[in-house]
Amino acid sequence: MKISEIKEYLKDLEKIAFQLPDGNLVPAHFHVTEIGKISKKFIDCGGTIRSEEKASFQLWEANDFNHRLHPEKLISIIELSEKVLELPDLEIEVEYQQGTIAKFDLGFDGRNFLLLNKQTDCLAKDECGVQNKPKLKMSELQSSSCKPNSGCC
Repeated sequence: MKISEIKEYLKDLEKIAFQLPDGNLVPAHFHVTEIGKISKKFIDCGGTIRSEEKASFQLWEANDFNHRLHPEKLISIIELSEKVLELPDLEIEVEYQQGTIAKFDLGFDGRNFLLLNKQTDCLAKDECGVQNKPKLKMSELQSSSCKPNSGCC
């Protein structure tokens, strides 16, 4: 999800809720403690130099049960971050601590913001020799030698 998208979703919400991959909600007394721009420059296993930028939102739970972050307040925090940090319309990565700090992609189901598990991947499969074997469905396999009711299976 990009910054522009979260701002649009927030406009239509009365309250903010973040749902973890296991279906549980981040406690309602969370705060967005920081919004930042993360720049990463790296080399992949095939020798290609790459770079990426993301917006980082950090969620934090405090023992402050009397304050809730409202949608209009989060919009104002985002807009201030865009102005001061000169944030372009970047993809958002959410940090949230569950034992250790975990990083999530962000989705939306119409009611809750969804913290989506991130996956690692090889960016140079064709360069380093990794081959993805296509997955086949058993129902799509055809065999000329074994037909239903033929007694061969």
